[in-house]
Amino acid sequence: MKLEKILDNVNSLEKNSFLKIVDNIKSCNPKNSKQIDKILSDSSNNLKSVDSINISKVFGFIKEEFAETIKAEFVNTTSQLDILIDILIKDGNNILKQDWLARLYEKELLNIKKRTRLLKTQLESEKSEIDTSRKRDYKIYKACVEKAYTNDSENNRDSKITDDELSILVTLTHQLELSQEEVKLINYLIIPPEKADIDSVITFLKNIGVIFYSKKNNLVYVADEVVRVLRKIREKEIADKYFRRVLKTFRESQINMICRKHNIDVKDLDYESKIKQIIKEGISFTNLLANGIHKDGTTLTDRKKFVNDLWSKGLKASGNLKGVTLEEKIENIITHFDELERDEKVGISVEGYEKLVIELNDELKSFRKLVLNEFEMPEETVLNSSTLLDFNIKPRDVLDILPVEDLKAFIATKELKSRGDLVLNILDAYKDAENLLVENYEAIGFRNLAVLKENGISLKESELGLKFEDITKNIFVQLGFNVDESLKKQLNTAKNKIDLILNLGNNDVIIVECKTVKESGYNKFSSVSRQIKSYVDLAKNSGFNVVKSLLVAPDFSDDFVNDCDLEFEVNLSLITAGSLVNILDGFRESKHKQFPYQLLMKDVLIKEDRIMKAIKK
Repeated sequence: MKLEKILDNVNSLEKNSFLKIVDNIKSCNPKNSKQIDKILSDSSNNLKSVDSINISKVFGFIKEEFAETIKAEFVNTTSQLDILIDILIKDGNNILKQDWLARLYEKELLNIKKRTRLLKTQLESEKSEIDTSRKRDYKIYKACVEKAYTNDSENNRDSKITDDELSILVTLTHQLELSQEEVKLINYLIIPPEKADIDSVITFLKNIGVIFYSKKNNLVYVADEVVRVLRKIREKEIADKYFRRVLKTFRESQINMICRKHNIDVKDLDYESKIKQIIKEGISFTNLLANGIHKDGTTLTDRKKFVNDLWSKGLKASGNLKGVTLEEKIENIITHFDELERDEKVGISVEGYEKLVIELNDELKSFRKLVLNEFEMPEETVLNSSTLLDFNIKPRDVLDILPVEDLKAFIATKELKSRGDLVLNILDAYKDAENLLVENYEAIGFRNLAVLKENGISLKESELGLKFEDITKNIFVQLGFNVDESLKKQLNTAKNKIDLILNLGNNDVIIVECKTVKESGYNKFSSVSRQIKSYVDLAKNSGFNVVKSLLVAPDFSDDFVNDCDLEFEVNLSLITAGSLVNILDGFRESKHKQFPYQLLMKDVLIKEDRIMKAIKK
């Protein structure tokens, strides 16, 4: 769930800890202080009186400083912060009932105790199942942790691991290519974890700004933006769902090799279960692609080829994988997944997603249990598209967890295309063209054919202008306006062709002009103002009162906005495609049946924040 939405769901007292941390960072002159001051310049400098949208924007500029405050907590060796963060960053764990968090926490502690006992036995045994070289790595790291923790007591001080010692240990884990799970187990061999009561755990996490806790709903919330920060702290470069997507492109022999390298017991495990264990292990994605998946002696050229093939054949991503070095190529794959996660588009329409979930649940007996188990959700969870999107789980993520046999069975039952990529075939079948176009409205405005193709929309460049106008019309219809086609035909001439007319009744109209642009920042004010003025005159000469004229484009340059501010003849306001879609989303959740057009009358460049706040009342 997005930070903005969580802030709207909790009361002022439940926001206090988070706001205090943000305020402390803000007061320490962070790197992006100018951008923060610009956001807060229109409102009170007191964060408690700032709306959720702007708090979310401020957080976007202090993520690095926020991460540093969390990292500082790792010096406290009894905090168990690694255990708690690993629970919170798992897909599906960003909204949790208090008792469910307690159950996951207790389960993880029991698992750690069991595995540390086993590891201790194997390290002490001459005939262990751990590879000799790996056993040596474990012993080196264990000895270093032990020394860092106990050297204080030798000097008559409390045992702890200092910040400097921690940074050295982290460097050592990188050099030994230890997974997060291997590190965690060795650490807890030296400092066994003690179970804390769940109230203390929640208070601790709330006080460091990691979670919000609603007492009324008994719910723990972790914002998507915070999850991304926590994941970086735990050096998980991509979300588990994307790691799974990559691993499922590998052969079972390659999966087995990864398991052997990280001492993962694969006895009696099928392919899907092995993948699950690898994900849980917290293996570095970069190390996996650079070294972990390759046999000793594999050349750099072959490693690059493997990564290129993963991109084009395995992930079926568009275009060539950029980057000269192996490291650059891997970094670009990570960037690709990062952009996918931040992208709010669902891939298919929300309505199509809802239909897909319902039909998967109807046709596959194991579907519900599989989703609940994979994403660690309690039995009472309502499985629908709305719930899954709150957990940032999209249609592709759901299909990725299904075994191949289930995908084949579903395709056969629904008589869908069975050749090629099964997951993509199912997604194609559940696309709702109209809603999908609205979701990609901004990309159409920017005439970005590559993005449109990646999102399953096939349009010729010559069709983009008319399609942008059609979607704009559709959005205004959904906002409750009367988009009057007959009046447009009546007024239009061979020379002057108005794009859209919103008929407000009593001869009052709003004229809408739509413009697409390839580069960012529409800047042809003089020509468009003349064009709109001629439309306004056309309507006035026919006895209509033009209460407003609107120009919709994907973006506007600063000069364009400034020139528009000086224009008074056509009462023109500007609105970006992105803002218009966000306003539509806000309108759908509001109590209004028709959008109050008066909200469009105030700004030169229409501010979606102000409108969203107004329609929520």
